[in-house]
Amino acid sequence: MSELLRRDFFGLAGAGLFVFIGAGHTGAQEPGRLPTRSSGPADFNAYLRIGTDGRVTCMCGKVELGQGVTTELAMVLAEELDVAFDSIDVVLGDTDLCPNDGGTYGSMTTPLTIPGVRRAGAEARAVLLELAAAKLGVAAERLQVTNGVIIDPGKPGATVTYAALVDGKRIERHVANVPVKAAAGFRVIGKAVRRKDALEKVTGGATYAGDMLLPGLLHAAILRPPAHGVKLKSADTSAAEKVAGVQVIRDSGMVAVLHERPDIAAQALALVKAEFENPPEGPDDRTIFDHLRKTAPPAREVGTAGDLAEGERLAAGGIVESVYLNSYVAHAPIETHSATARFEDGKVTVWASTQAPFQVKGAVASALGLAAGKVRIVSRYVGGGFGGKTEADQGVEAARLAKICGKPVQVVWSRQEEFFFDRFRPAAVMSIRAGVANGKIVLWDSQIVGAGDREAAPFYDIPHRRTTSAGGWMGGNPPGMNPFEVGAWRAPTVNSITFARESHIDALAAKAGVDPLEFRLGNLSHPRLRHVLEAAAKRFGWKPGRAPSGRGVGVACGIYSNACSATCAEVVVNRTTGAVEVKRVVMVLDVGLVMNPDGMRQQAEGCVMMGMGPALGEEVKFRNGAVLTRNFDGYPLARFSWLPKVEIELVDNPESPALSGGEPPIITLGAVLANAIFDAVGARVLQLPMTPERVKAAAARG
Repeated sequence: MSELLRRDFFGLAGAGLFVFIGAGHTGAQEPGRLPTRSSGPADFNAYLRIGTDGRVTCMCGKVELGQGVTTELAMVLAEELDVAFDSIDVVLGDTDLCPNDGGTYGSMTTPLTIPGVRRAGAEARAVLLELAAAKLGVAAERLQVTNGVIIDPGKPGATVTYAALVDGKRIERHVANVPVKAAAGFRVIGKAVRRKDALEKVTGGATYAGDMLLPGLLHAAILRPPAHGVKLKSADTSAAEKVAGVQVIRDSGMVAVLHERPDIAAQALALVKAEFENPPEGPDDRTIFDHLRKTAPPAREVGTAGDLAEGERLAAGGIVESVYLNSYVAHAPIETHSATARFEDGKVTVWASTQAPFQVKGAVASALGLAAGKVRIVSRYVGGGFGGKTEADQGVEAARLAKICGKPVQVVWSRQEEFFFDRFRPAAVMSIRAGVANGKIVLWDSQIVGAGDREAAPFYDIPHRRTTSAGGWMGGNPPGMNPFEVGAWRAPTVNSITFARESHIDALAAKAGVDPLEFRLGNLSHPRLRHVLEAAAKRFGWKPGRAPSGRGVGVACGIYSNACSATCAEVVVNRTTGAVEVKRVVMVLDVGLVMNPDGMRQQAEGCVMMGMGPALGEEVKFRNGAVLTRNFDGYPLARFSWLPKVEIELVDNPESPALSGGEPPIITLGAVLANAIFDAVGARVLQLPMTPERVKAAAARG
């Protein structure tokens, strides 16, 4: 097989090995082989480089949001290449250096990108063994690799390193159908390792978009409308222009004030006399649910079976009908949208707080009228995203201003801007009419408005069922349905639907006079869901009983992207104030092969805390397009004082493909707490968040 040796591939600093693999994988599910789905390039060599010093660089278009992708990528390359974990460096989110493997959202890094990186490592190792075999004059099958050193066990001293084989050159060679390691051979995957980003994070050395303080940098303060849907009529900037050192830029409707100091830029912006159109009348946070029903597009069926009329007949007196609501929820990252842009020599570089660098690259190129090759986006560390930083409007703003003024410009949204421009988790109305007979669910008729249809059809064994959905977060909403933009919020759609479905399952169990866990198992044949439910109940110490029992315990389960989760919780409810204290949460997850158990538990623990927020307090207030929620004093994120005892158990399933891990743990939080509250006070709260006022009112009715 011929070899072509060339230097300086892609102009990357240093030299290294890249292996052309091509798109010839069959996707056969052989032992040790992963599915070939990938959000990245067909030539998987783009993911790795082996340097002259033997260090391995992994390049990936994903970004580090705190979810631990830096560590997971290093782990899988260390596994497949047989090199030391500490010898791997990771470069993320740089559009000039990394492949476009999609944005960091939907928990798709582990099931889609990681398989590609594993295959890249396996293929590179196979090529290096072939090269070593030729150099040492032995069959490749005789060779072994430890920490990047290839040896022939039968010939003492017959060794060669990866670095020596590469020798500062690029090797192009295709090796077909190289399997990744089977679980039995893992030495890194599945083990606990120290996070790659730990030292930088705890010492403050981690660099974010707002940390890029370039020479000559100007900070921008931008004029914003008072409400969505209003236009600027006029802006008198004369007073702002008199402030020493201030530069005012007006460009295509944008009015920005720039200064070397961000506080002076903000003070000068306050001097701008702006006149806006009056905002149009619209719904508020109380009338939104009727508004959604009136403005929703025609419903579409997303799951139908049997005959509803027959289900009604069978259910007879066992019908339960309820309407479940959830309010708009903000992403509320601690790091607001931030970007620093520099325009020089006809090219713009933007350091942006974004989950999707390549998506931002296209937006910046379009806004500035530049070819894609003239735009570079860098986004490594991001201080929280949760689906809210897939776009980066602030990156476009910074790039536009940098091009106009000729100096680097930084745009950091205030907390007020963060709330105003957020693409909220959609408000939703979920109506369910269901019936039970002899402990079996025989009827299910649900209409979902606003949330979407992901995982909308119930997974329970129901002979007569129909589910419809109208509107949703992925472009399913007509103009005017939502008074502002909505978008993906961690496990989009599934949070809302799981709250409604699992609350209603509990209501049916109560109607049937059956223990909630027993009722679920009696109507569920899904083997993996049954397993996580039984495991969670065992770990929790579930004691069967009809709800409400007064104990304040609840159970819920769900599916997200084929990952299964089950949660049990214990709460204490103050009937006088309506305050809910979560005492204990037990969660069991089946996410297939777990790359990093510590990381997965951290993800799940974080989901428990984050999920408590919209379950018990987070709610966006608004009126006529104006977002009234402007800071955390009116938007209670979960506090450390809320922290319950959290126990996470992971199903040992190493032979299965790795599934989504970052979002499945959050989907059951609203439902399990609603069910526990019902068990405590005998009253069901039908709207998220379950604020003290709503809990108190429900308890009074109960």
